Amino acid sequence: MAKHSDTSWKKDHPSTLLSNSVQKADRAVKQAMSHPEEIAVEHAFNSISHAKNALSNAEHRHEHMDTVEQNKDQLELIRQQLVEADENVKE
Repeated sequence: MAKHSDTSWKKDHPSTLLSNSVQKADRAVKQAMSHPEEIAVEHAFNSISHAKNALSNAEHRHEHMDTVEQNKDQLELIRQQLVEADENVKE
């Protein structure tokens, strides 16, 4: 019988990891938009980078491509929002 691990298999599944990463990046971008400070923007860029890595992994493994495409579109939208927030910080 298999041992129970501390983390669920769903957390390690590429499409789930992608969805979770995009949600985390979305929250980080919203934080950066509402509190446009350099550290918040940097954190959001890091979250987006992590989500892009998860996207690449999910695409490589051909995981639930409809969900992957939705997450890809959402990731692009939040990336654009972050670029705008970053421009506001630099002004």
